[in-house]
Amino acid sequence: MPAPKMTGRRSLLVTSATLLSLSVGAPAALAEPSPSTSPSATPPAGMSTLGGARLGLPGTQVNLAPGVPVLPKDLTARSWIVSDAESGEVLAAHNAHWRLPPASTLKMLFADTVLPRFPQSTRHKVAASDLAGMGEGSSVVGIKEGSTYSVRDLWLGVFLRSGNDAVHTLAAMNGGVEQTVRDMQDHAEELQALDTHVVSPDGYDAPGQVSSAYDLTLFARSGLQKKDFRDYCSTVRAKFGSAEIQNTNRLLSGDSDVPVYQGIAGVKNGNTSHAGATFTGVAERGGKVLLVTVMNPEKREHNEVYKETAKLFDWGFQAVGKVNAVGELVPPKSAAPATGRPDPTASAEQAAGSGRAGAKPVAGATAGSGSSGAGIALAVAGGLLVLLGGGAFLVNRRWPLPDLMRRRTRP
Repeated sequence: MPAPKMTGRRSLLVTSATLLSLSVGAPAALAEPSPSTSPSATPPAGMSTLGGARLGLPGTQVNLAPGVPVLPKDLTARSWIVSDAESGEVLAAHNAHWRLPPASTLKMLFADTVLPRFPQSTRHKVAASDLAGMGEGSSVVGIKEGSTYSVRDLWLGVFLRSGNDAVHTLAAMNGGVEQTVRDMQDHAEELQALDTHVVSPDGYDAPGQVSSAYDLTLFARSGLQKKDFRDYCSTVRAKFGSAEIQNTNRLLSGDSDVPVYQGIAGVKNGNTSHAGATFTGVAERGGKVLLVTVMNPEKREHNEVYKETAKLFDWGFQAVGKVNAVGELVPPKSAAPATGRPDPTASAEQAAGSGRAGAKPVAGATAGSGSSGAGIALAVAGGLLVLLGGGAFLVNRRWPLPDLMRRRTRP
């Protein structure tokens, strides 16, 4: 099967986002599984404080002050986080380190771990053993035993259709599911995504498999440094064999009750009966790039995870530059720590008892001062997120970012 030649990619320009679709016509909106109907739960009293003590506290964490917009009042997700992808600052969060089932958003970690290992043009003939062990009712792109696919085919199946069959085929190429799970866990630890425990590479419900809104954001931020990752997650539709597949990320492709979000460029959605609906998205407006992760909205409306994500994006673009951060996205362990900075792992007790002056927190929120993030400068051109720095790329000593392109890409 040849690599797909016709793709539609969401391009984020510095001023606006434009759908670039080379396919003929748009297919009808695809149905989405219903959100989980599991009962609400209470977050644990003690959560990780990585990235800032405020992030270890239960409930909503935001620093409201004059000029800072109030958060949307109808958010029902168990956990969410809004971050500035440029600075790494966490603008607001709700139970950011609550360890919850991630569903297919865990495929971001899978891609960030495995994607660099195989060139797009590599071809693989699928054996029956490649597809063994997939969970019942798994989402699939239609990989067939005995057929040959390019690596590009397989990754489009992962990102657009969340195909567990494509994941298992790539995992087989990587030495098998068990090896891939070990590799993913090692990479999560390198990224300091310490809330994450990997059991299956595709995010299918498995006992003990958990992540957090904070960790999923780290996976997205790391993955978006890779050109192939950016290209795949921003593709709206593509040819897959003789068929056309469309991205199930509704903020990217749209649906009857969810419009395409202005400035969206990925990243990954998920939905299982145990995890409910999960989603991490990246979007740009006015030169600012934000990351939003939402996990398991309790509201049962169709596409609720995208609706709540859009509301948080809207709030974030209004608040960025006005609101003081409540934490930060930490760099990988291998990056040298900066000196003279606040300890991002200070205790939650310290956070609860400090930094309250001048803030007007909403119910369940506390106030305090945040710290700056890892210092990534992201801009968007022709669908690619690239570092900008007045013609020179910004290189932060805490996170050298060797995987990023070394020249500015123009549309």
